[in-house]
Amino acid sequence: MKTFFLTVLLITFSVAAAQEAPVAKTKESEDVGPMVAPIEFDKIQDVIKKDRLGSEVVKKKAVIRKKIKKRQRKKVGRYNIPDESEFWSFFSEYWLVKNATILKWDFKKPDYGLEESFKKFLESVGIFEVNYKIILVNTPDVTHFGLPSNTNEFIFILSVPFIRTLDLSKLEISLLLFEDYLRVKNGFFKDYVSVAGVDSFVGGNFYKKDFDFSLMEKMANKYDEIIYDKGFNFQQQFKVTNRMSAILKSNAKWWNAYYLMIGKIDNLVKTNILYQKYLKIYPSPELQLSWLRPKKKKVL
Repeated sequence: MKTFFLTVLLITFSVAAAQEAPVAKTKESEDVGPMVAPIEFDKIQDVIKKDRLGSEVVKKKAVIRKKIKKRQRKKVGRYNIPDESEFWSFFSEYWLVKNATILKWDFKKPDYGLEESFKKFLESVGIFEVNYKIILVNTPDVTHFGLPSNTNEFIFILSVPFIRTLDLSKLEISLLLFEDYLRVKNGFFKDYVSVAGVDSFVGGNFYKKDFDFSLMEKMANKYDEIIYDKGFNFQQQFKVTNRMSAILKSNAKWWNAYYLMIGKIDNLVKTNILYQKYLKIYPSPELQLSWLRPKKKKVL
């Protein structure tokens, strides 16, 4: 636009100068009047057109630059590692897919209506707006387990052979899942599987960098260890059992169902070889029963 304004000024001054400049009078000039320098309008129009075209080019270049930056951000974003709010769901689901052949979750499942019954149970103990997935598996190797997921979300593994062998009711299954819910809420699982370096890994980006697969493998191995072999310790089991008892005491039906369910599991692990490994993961149903029994008052 500077060129345009400069052109207008030049025209103005040219006209003014031409009007004020003295003109020598000749016979010809007297006949035709004062002589004025002709204005080249074609050239002025060319300058104005070029100026306008220049501003359009600048605008178009700015638009192109924005598009390029947006495309680049999208490209780099494809290499984002999920942040804390999404990472655990991503990794738990990754582990489930990785262990599909062992867990055997890809089979035709009966509709037990467990999602609805568990939701009602949670609401009855004052827990609302919790999202969860119940993954039914067709193996006795993993009986039940709670996996960490997104914020206020949970993933539960539940063995169909296990609940069928015990002939568990919907209430008993809800109590079993609630135990797993408390374990996840207490952070027992995350504390065990969080290997060194995971904090800096979560929420990072590996665009034009080598992806550190070793960290994911270490975490996957930790998942294997806690789910298949090591499980939870006595202190963690004691904490969960006491918490269950405190919550369920307000409803005698719930408390009795929980006590009877632990008794069923205790009998199962003592008599069925398929479930003897249960004691390594959840120690020990027999001790749980002793923790739940009312303490006898000493007679003085």
